[in-house]
Amino acid sequence: MVPRDMDAASEDADLLMQFAQGDRQAAQILTDRLAPRILRFAARMLGDRTEAEDVTQDTMLRLWRIAPDWQDTGIPPAAWVFRVAANLCTDRLRRRRSGPSEMPDLPDGTPGADTRMMQTTRAAALETALAALPERQRQAVILRHLEGLSNPEIAAIMLVGTEAVESLTARGKRNLAALLSGHKERLGYEDEH
Repeated sequence: MVPRDMDAASEDADLLMQFAQGDRQAAQILTDRLAPRILRFAARMLGDRTEAEDVTQDTMLRLWRIAPDWQDTGIPPAAWVFRVAANLCTDRLRRRRSGPSEMPDLPDGTPGADTRMMQTTRAAALETALAALPERQRQAVILRHLEGLSNPEIAAIMLVGTEAVESLTARGKRNLAALLSGHKERLGYEDEH
């Protein structure tokens, strides 16, 4: 996924302001742009689709509530919603630390059974490895490599400098590689280098 450019960020801000002035179609367009990305992010952070849906809904409701007071502060609406979603995910992760964690069932695709089984196995291995990363590394890796955000966008979401994002992402990738390295044959990568 290619990082969003400033034109998209400006357009998102315009849509938010249009919604604040009563344009419901602007809200629908902005929801269609942002909600699927927030849902994917939250599902990967939490490992639970139902909780991710709750986080997405809560995040979008918060965006609509602040719309009348939105001012162009240099933070695009997309970065703002990712920051809110990240905070909501962190809150949920903290609350559940005392309870057992469970991996969600992953949806099947339309390819053949063998392909679906391998995709499911690979996705489960990635989700398990992601869940084993420290929270900040997991957040940086998901935002950069799975959501395609730029380092400056991630820095705005995580409230850190771009150097910290680079460090978190690099450490997260190294940790993921280490966690997955012993599973190449099981994941169907035995012939790949």
